[in-house]
Amino acid sequence: MTSPLQKKLKIAGPSIVTANRTRDGAVIYRTPFHGWSVDLSDAAVVRDADTARVLLSESIADDLGAVGPYIAPVQVTERGLAPGNLRERIRHRGVTIDLLVSA
Repeated sequence: MTSPLQKKLKIAGPSIVTANRTRDGAVIYRTPFHGWSVDLSDAAVVRDADTARVLLSESIADDLGAVGPYIAPVQVTERGLAPGNLRERIRHRGVTIDLLVSA
């Protein structure tokens, strides 16, 4: 279960475990209560590699409808949690451009 990447896991700041739900592709976040939520504010925030590794291992082991769990950065603001990089902002907000549809 332990990949070389997980052995070298480094946490540079507040992070969460995220994945996509297999049922509908929704972005989901690991909660402190060993479950998943579609609300980022419910996510368990980790600040060190050991805690992140445990949370990620749990997420992979439970296999409850989540695909590809991984660690992602977050920002902790006075308004709560926000995605910590562009990729995660796009995942969190969903498609933000209008696509032309031909008739």
